[in-house]
Amino acid sequence: MHTLPAEWLPVSIAPSDRSLEVCVLTYDGMVHALEFPCHRDGAEWVDVSNNHVHVQPTHWRKWIEPVK
Repeated sequence: MHTLPAEWLPVSIAPSDRSLEVCVLTYDGMVHALEFPCHRDGAEWVDVSNNHVHVQPTHWRKWIEPVK
């Protein structure tokens, strides 16, 4: 069983007005954070290009732009 850092919040309270880092469970039960920001669009998730992302996230946290 993997535990998530305290800053991860349940997807049920994810806001739809900002970019988020979302976490999904893989088919073998591993926790995996997506490498690109997403935001909620109703019950669905979309990436920054407004392409629907077919995932069922379990947790989220604020997206922080990587330092280049």
